[in-house]
Amino acid sequence: MRTQSPKRPKRGLFVSFEGIDGCGKSTQVKLAAKYLRKLGYRVSAVREPGSAPVSEKIRKILLDRNLAIEPYPELWLYLASRGQVVRQTIIPALSEGAIVLSDRFHDSTVAYQGYGRGLDLKLIERCRSQTVGAVMPDLTCIFDIDWQTSLGRRKKSADRLERESELFFRRVRAGFRKIAGKNPRRTCLIDARPAPEVIFERVKHELDALLTRKARSFRQ
Repeated sequence: MRTQSPKRPKRGLFVSFEGIDGCGKSTQVKLAAKYLRKLGYRVSAVREPGSAPVSEKIRKILLDRNLAIEPYPELWLYLASRGQVVRQTIIPALSEGAIVLSDRFHDSTVAYQGYGRGLDLKLIERCRSQTVGAVMPDLTCIFDIDWQTSLGRRKKSADRLERESELFFRRVRAGFRKIAGKNPRRTCLIDARPAPEVIFERVKHELDALLTRKARSFRQ
């Protein structure tokens, strides 16, 4: 029996935060959550991979620097993790009227496995339909930063992905830029070099604009 693609609930808003490792997106998720909660909105913050029981176990595998994972098995693991978190965490939160903030989503798969690993972009798009269906962000903030600057921001004990080469991350960064260029209505490309509070002023502007466009009855 064929499993139906996930359908997007009518309530709630979905915002994803993207960029290469060390771009500061996780910090921006925390600042955004704090800001929106202060305004009175219910917020659900998730991370990819993770934020569902199965997804967290997959995360440990994907980031284990002692494991060598081939490109296509890596893709399937990310998709499996996303399928779980979409159905078990994101859809329920959106159905309850929350604003979901996701530290990575489908665009990371396109950038990392598509442009970074060189996997078939058309295949990744076909997989998207079954994995996330109509559940796509209303807004995606892509934090753009050069490899050298991002490297200086990363923790010393790099995980499996963070240990990739400069050339790999250059391809991933270029991929994110192409994603932004192809999806101007959904995405905003943000310079991630300034201080976090400066960057968040741009993020806040984008969030305020989204709330103005799509005001809903999901205040607490």
